[in-house]
Amino acid sequence: MSVRQSRSGQKYAAALYRSLPPQLQEHSKAQEHLWEYLGKLPVNEMGVPEYYPSLSRDLRELTNRNLIYPLGKGVFVHIYKTETDVRDFYMPVEPVMDGAIPKLMQEVDKQLVNYVSDLEVATDIEERVQLLLQCLDEICQVKNGRQRRGAIQVSERELRGLKYLMVRDKAGMGAIEPLINDPYIEDVSCSGVGPLFIEHRIFGGLICGINFDNNEELDHYIISLSEKIGRPVTVREPIVDATLPDGSRVNIVYGGDVSKRGSNFTIRKFAATPMSILDLVAGGTLSYDMAAYISLMLSEGMNTFVSGETASGKTTMLNAISTFIPPQSKIVSIEDTPELQVPHPNWTREVVRGSGTSGSSVTMFDLLRAALRQRPNEIIIGEIRGEEGAIAFQAMQTGHACMATFHASSVEKLIQRLTGHPINIPKTYIDNLNVVIIMSAVRLADGTPVRRILSINEIIEYDPETNSFGFIEVFRWDPATDTFEFPGFLNTNLLENVVSVRRGIPPRESRRIYAQLQERANVLRKLHERDITNFYELHNVLAQANREGLFR
Repeated sequence: MSVRQSRSGQKYAAALYRSLPPQLQEHSKAQEHLWEYLGKLPVNEMGVPEYYPSLSRDLRELTNRNLIYPLGKGVFVHIYKTETDVRDFYMPVEPVMDGAIPKLMQEVDKQLVNYVSDLEVATDIEERVQLLLQCLDEICQVKNGRQRRGAIQVSERELRGLKYLMVRDKAGMGAIEPLINDPYIEDVSCSGVGPLFIEHRIFGGLICGINFDNNEELDHYIISLSEKIGRPVTVREPIVDATLPDGSRVNIVYGGDVSKRGSNFTIRKFAATPMSILDLVAGGTLSYDMAAYISLMLSEGMNTFVSGETASGKTTMLNAISTFIPPQSKIVSIEDTPELQVPHPNWTREVVRGSGTSGSSVTMFDLLRAALRQRPNEIIIGEIRGEEGAIAFQAMQTGHACMATFHASSVEKLIQRLTGHPINIPKTYIDNLNVVIIMSAVRLADGTPVRRILSINEIIEYDPETNSFGFIEVFRWDPATDTFEFPGFLNTNLLENVVSVRRGIPPRESRRIYAQLQERANVLRKLHERDITNFYELHNVLAQANREGLFR
């Protein structure tokens, strides 16, 4: 490079730095890899990225996205528009973007085999991380004077990059670790060789800068991932459903025998703190009146199903409304894959066990039958699919309150599935189910993808003479205005004839229950205005109000 070019480069760097937002300037000073990444961007074409310390739902309205936000530990995310794909691009900016660091890691790995016995004593992730970093300090030495014999000589920046890579690949999930640590990502999808695709809570579907170049690389990663979670895939058993250490759900398909595009995996992430019912109200999923109605139903032990299609928000809703179960209740949950998050301290969490070398299988049917002997106030079933449905309805008949998710897009289809094979619920049992919440992923008039409660319904009865079921649509969503109607106002069976009686309201004054509904809606609205929306904080506040007779 000539002197003139060097000076030109310096001028460009100075001009670029001055154009950055102040917080991005600060991070660029502290993080060399971020500054180098920014220096390689075609800012004349795409513009200077905006910087956001955190993201809000308002950013969904951005049309020409070009922004950076932090994930911590020196990792950043750059989201920007591309001309080659309808999706925006998601680029993790990591401390290992210097090409020398992966090569140095190969040298470190050769020496790391001498420390295998030391690493085997680690009993948890934190201890393993500490031991790995200690090993790295012994293997490497910063170039600053007298050299230690046999040590790999590195710069301070290279050592920081090696520490990040060591923890990411040896104790974390490897290349996809930034996606696992990003709280705004809902789903990660690898469809085979090529880039990953993600579903972002704010920006929707994105194409990711992380990719697998060939089947050999992808297969190696799949095997490594499955071994880390203790469920190794093989040619004989190529499909695995499991849970990652952070609670995320992963499905792995290994090899080209069962997947023509080769190995693939899908990760469905779950936030450490689930969305509260007020978070869902803020997002427009339901209204305060609907939340108040559900709270009244669950407080009086009404059997409730949250139903909808795949990815309609059923589990999110089930988690959120569990807050309304009386705080003193004993709860037993039964799941195929751990997804439920219940705020109550007296919560027993049961999980299905598949057949394998560790012992015989334990099915949802087995766990549900055992739960009936545990005297629970509420039984929550992750999803009803088969014969466990019959036991659930028997539990309802014997006075056990039950909640569950279910795959059906309407009340009619829900009843068809319940009464058909393989669930086979007798039609005369169906009215033991009281409330059905229908969820759906929909698009608003402007094309924005959202999740909405389409309707809340009360199951009334089965008429054997006409072989038909009666139900009342208490609430329904109006797609034209994105608002919720209350056709069940002054016209519901459960509120007026069941819940009101249980709450001590005389039959002739049963419509007083609607005033209680409005009172609850106002309480929730005031809590929202006071910014009490955290899942656990909201539960604690409502539990205290319950003890004081204010939200009982």
